[in-house]
Amino acid sequence: MRITGCEILHCNAGWRDFSFLKLATDDGITGIAEYNECYGSPGLSVVIKRLVERIVGMDAMAHERVHQMLYAMTRQAPGGVNQQAIAAIENALLDIKGQALNVPVYDLLGGAMRTEIPVYWSHCGTYLLNPEMADQIGQPAIRKVDDLVALGRRVRDAGFKGLKTNIFLFDHERETASLHMPGFGRSPGWPALHATPALVDALREELAALSEGAGPEMGIRLDLNFNFKPEGYRLVTTGLDDLGLTWIEIDLYDPKALAAIRERVATPIASCESLFGLREFRPFFEQASMDVAIIDLPWNGTWLGAKIAAMAEAYEINCAPHNFYGNLSSLMSAHFCAAIPNFRVMEIDIDDIPWKNDIITWAPDIRNGAVQLPPGPGWGAKLNEDVIAAHPPKFVKVID
Repeated sequence: MRITGCEILHCNAGWRDFSFLKLATDDGITGIAEYNECYGSPGLSVVIKRLVERIVGMDAMAHERVHQMLYAMTRQAPGGVNQQAIAAIENALLDIKGQALNVPVYDLLGGAMRTEIPVYWSHCGTYLLNPEMADQIGQPAIRKVDDLVALGRRVRDAGFKGLKTNIFLFDHERETASLHMPGFGRSPGWPALHATPALVDALREELAALSEGAGPEMGIRLDLNFNFKPEGYRLVTTGLDDLGLTWIEIDLYDPKALAAIRERVATPIASCESLFGLREFRPFFEQASMDVAIIDLPWNGTWLGAKIAAMAEAYEINCAPHNFYGNLSSLMSAHFCAAIPNFRVMEIDIDDIPWKNDIITWAPDIRNGAVQLPPGPGWGAKLNEDVIAAHPPKFVKVID
């Protein structure tokens, strides 16, 4: 069975676009994968198309050989958009192989170790800070701290055991709220990236409100992203260390600096969602930089992700997928989480546009805070191209 070409599809998802690869073979089997061009990877679709052109005629069952060939071809510019393109191709090839062998992808990874996959509600409240996004989701916008109490209660009532939030700043007089995200240049504070005691106080207020609504059994996570330098991360993590958070998530490219932060606090540290491949993860494992390694499967590829998880196992580190995308990414993540031994928890976005569950023929079956084992063969789902066509992209430029 040989690779013959590909097709790229984009679907609007409100404040972002979802992107999909369809990889074709001469046997008539088509593999699919979700990737992310909308955030920080302009031109990714073009790179995918160019790399697929390089592998036309290759054996579609030999996904490791294809991956290594593409890595060799892009060796002088590793990681980044090139690796994201390779990952999309690898993920589509796993779908092809699973279909050809009539087995789910988790069987290709060694078989399912669990039938239920615990998940946490990600970006809890984040999208609701924007009234337009809140309207698209169909939920009330977050304007004051008390709104977080109601949101925490909603998460609890939905049966979730965990949530993750970002940094919210409230103007109590005007009853407005905003997202603090200077690390991505989206709010004041860039490029210096300082933290202040006042910001720590604001976080304590935010987290207390969520905890009040969600209850003491809710595992609460805080994502600090790239918003500070090590000095600022130390101030924030020590200032919140008494709250008993499930983890604080930090993005840093210096493993020693991250390890030093981890050593100062009792709160577990999660990191690495922006890393590519074994070579980038290895120094973070060697420095004991984090408690939980977060692996982005649309960036790395699910087969490579399993390799990274295996390396993490040697350092007694558990893994969690970075998964704030659409349902195909959630499906890919569920196969990965089912198969690796050192699994921690799976991220998933709940507040989203109403047509999200119609884009592919699988929607997460969440019961008592856990996604049920997905079906097969392959990923176990197809793209609904009528729905995709009905919601053309708004942010990703379509290039033939």
